Amino acid sequence: MKLFGRLGSIYEMLGVAMHRNTFAVILLLLACALLTQAQTAPVTLNSPNGEVEFRLDSGPAPTAAGSGLRYSVFYRGKPVIKESSLGLDLQGVPPLALEQIEAKNGTVNESYTVPAGKSNPVRNHYNWMQVDFMANPRERRVAVEVRAYDDGIAFRYVVPKQMWLTNARIKRELTQFTFAKDAVTYPLVLPGFISSYEEEYQRRMLTGLPARWLVAMPLLAELPGTAWVGITEANIDNYAGMYLRHESGLTLTTQLAPRLDDPEVAVIAPAPFATPWRVIMLGDEPGRLIESNIVINLNPPSLIADTSWIKPGKTSWDWWSGSYAENVPFKPGMNTETLKHYIDFSADSGFPYALIDEGWAAPVGKGRPSDLTRSAPAVDLSELLRHAKAKNVRLWLWAHWSSVDQQMDVAFPLFEKWGVAGVKIDFMDRDDQNMVGFYRRVLKKAAEHHLMINFHGAFKPDGVRRTYPNVVTREGVLGLEYSKWTGRITPVHNCTLPFTRMLAGPLDYTPGGFGNVTRENFVPRETQPMVMGTRAHQLAIYVVFESPLQMVTDYPERYRGQREFEFIKKVPTTWDETRVLAGKPMEFITMARRSGEDWFLGAMTDWNQRDIEVPLTFLAPGKYEAEIYSDAADADKQPTHTTIERRVVQPTDTLRLHLVTGGGAAIHLRPVTTN
Repeated sequence: MKLFGRLGSIYEMLGVAMHRNTFAVILLLLACALLTQAQTAPVTLNSPNGEVEFRLDSGPAPTAAGSGLRYSVFYRGKPVIKESSLGLDLQGVPPLALEQIEAKNGTVNESYTVPAGKSNPVRNHYNWMQVDFMANPRERRVAVEVRAYDDGIAFRYVVPKQMWLTNARIKRELTQFTFAKDAVTYPLVLPGFISSYEEEYQRRMLTGLPARWLVAMPLLAELPGTAWVGITEANIDNYAGMYLRHESGLTLTTQLAPRLDDPEVAVIAPAPFATPWRVIMLGDEPGRLIESNIVINLNPPSLIADTSWIKPGKTSWDWWSGSYAENVPFKPGMNTETLKHYIDFSADSGFPYALIDEGWAAPVGKGRPSDLTRSAPAVDLSELLRHAKAKNVRLWLWAHWSSVDQQMDVAFPLFEKWGVAGVKIDFMDRDDQNMVGFYRRVLKKAAEHHLMINFHGAFKPDGVRRTYPNVVTREGVLGLEYSKWTGRITPVHNCTLPFTRMLAGPLDYTPGGFGNVTRENFVPRETQPMVMGTRAHQLAIYVVFESPLQMVTDYPERYRGQREFEFIKKVPTTWDETRVLAGKPMEFITMARRSGEDWFLGAMTDWNQRDIEVPLTFLAPGKYEAEIYSDAADADKQPTHTTIERRVVQPTDTLRLHLVTGGGAAIHLRPVTTN
C-alpha cells in the first residue's frame, strides 16, 4: 500500500538553480519527507506478544511547519502516544512529498552474552519493519526503521548512500511525543546543553512543564490506568544528543544539541547514515522499565572479539575523602604513601582495583590540565604500580578529557605497558556531535590497548556498552559526592534514580558512605563527609544501583571493624538476572538480583518509614540461608545502627522488613548445601 502520492509540482517549484549539495540534502529529509493530500491506511507493527503496537500514518500535504508523516503507539490496546510528527529539518531545504516504494518486515529472536550487565545472557527479541520512501524524479531515498519489543518501541531515520547526496546539515528533528492524556512526569531539567546531568529529578504534570525547560532523557512518565513510559535514545553515533521541550498541551518536541562550530546546525552527516534510535519504553509497573534491556539491544554487537580482559569489580577511591587517612605514620594527601594505603585497603578487602583520582599526573599549565605520560612530583607512579601488582590490585587512573583528546595515541599504549586497568575520563559536559565522536574514538583506542573506561562529567548512557563493552560505567548523575558541599543527596533522590537515570544504563553514583546521619544532623563538609539516611540504606544501593565498576567511597578507616562492611565485600557488581519486586519513584524500591545461584536483595525508602513484605517466589526450589542487614530499632535516631540476622528461608516464605525514615535493608540469599 502507498503512503505517499507522487512528487508533482513541488519539485518544479524548487527550480533548476538549486545547488547539487542542496539536492543531496533534500533527499535526506524525512523531516522534509512529507505527505500528499491523499490519506491511506496506516502501516502497523506489533511486538512479539502483541501488547505493543506502532502505527505509521500518512497525513496532509507538506507544509513548511512540519512533516505530514505521523506515528502513534498503543499498549495493551490503549493509546500511549497519539499521532505525533516525524521528520528532519534540513538547513535551506523546503519540504517535499515522498512516495512509499517498499515495506519489509521480519523477526529477530537471539541471545548474547556481555562481560557485565543487569542480566546475562541478554535476550533480544523483536519484530521489525523498514518503510522506504523515494522522491522522484531524482530518486532521493529515505527510510523509517521500527522495532517493536514486548517492553517498548524504537524507531529511527535511515538515509542510504545515493548519487545526489554529499553532506546533510540537520538543524533539528521534527520528532514529537504527544501523549494520549495528561501524564505525571519526572523530568531532569538542565540549565543548557553544556551540562554534566547533575541535577535532581522533579515530579510535574506534563501540562505543567514550562516551555523554557530543557529536559534531559531518560524521561519517566505515568499515564494513569494505561502505562508507565520511559523516553530515551540509543546508539548515538556521529550525531547529537537529544533533549525534550514541552511545546504545548500534551506534546513534547525534540531538540538536538547544537554544534559548537556552527550553532545553527546540530548534525553534519554524509550518507549513508542513521539517526539514533528514539526509544519509548513501556510497562504496567515502573519496575518493568528498570528490568528492560531495550537500550543495549538497540546497539550493534560487540566490536571487541576477546572481552576476557573486561572484568567488573569494586574499587577503593581516594577522592571522596580528599586522600584522607587516620592514625597513619605519614601525612595524608595526594602522595605515594597515601595512595599505597588505599591500595592496601583494596587488597585487604578483596577488591580488584584502586582508583587514583585527580592530581596524580604532572601539571603542564594552560591548554592541558596534565601530562598523562608523567606523574606529579609527590606521586611515584612506578612505585605505586609495583606495589599494586605485588598486592594483586590493578590501578585505574583519572584524566581530564582534554588531556585524553590530545594524548590518547601516546598515553593509552603507555597505560597498557604499565598494566593500568582503566581510565576515568572527566569533564566532557557535552553531547554535541563532536563530543559524541570523542566518546567513540576513546572507546575504540582504549579497546586496542585493553583499557576499560569510566566516563565522568558525562551525558546519559545510550547502550554503546554492547558495541564497546570496555565502557563499564559512567556518571551523568547527581551522585553521593555532592554530600561534600550540599544537602541535595537525600533518600528521596536515591529512591528516584533507579526509575529515571538508571533506565539508560549503569550509573557511577559512588555509594558506600558510612558517615550516616539524620537529616537534622547533616552538615556538608569536605573532610570525613556525612551522608543522609541509614547505613542499611547505603548497603541497599549496592544492589539497586547498577554499576559494573562500583566505588567503595569512604576512606579505609571508616570501614575498619564495621560489621556491615562484610556485605559490601560480598555483593557482586554484575548480574545474571534482575527483578524489581515493588516500588514507586521518589518513594521506595525493592529489587532482587541474581549472581550464579545467589540472590541479593536491596530495599530503600524515602523519608517515610515503611513496612514491606517481600515474597521469595523468585527463588528456585530449595532452602536458602538469608543474611539480613536491616535498620535497627533506633536507626531513625542513630542511622549507623544496623541489625544483622541469619535465617533459613524458602520460596514459599515472605520476608517482613521495617524500614525507618531514610532507611533500607540488604540481604544475601545463598542456597543451603546438604552433604
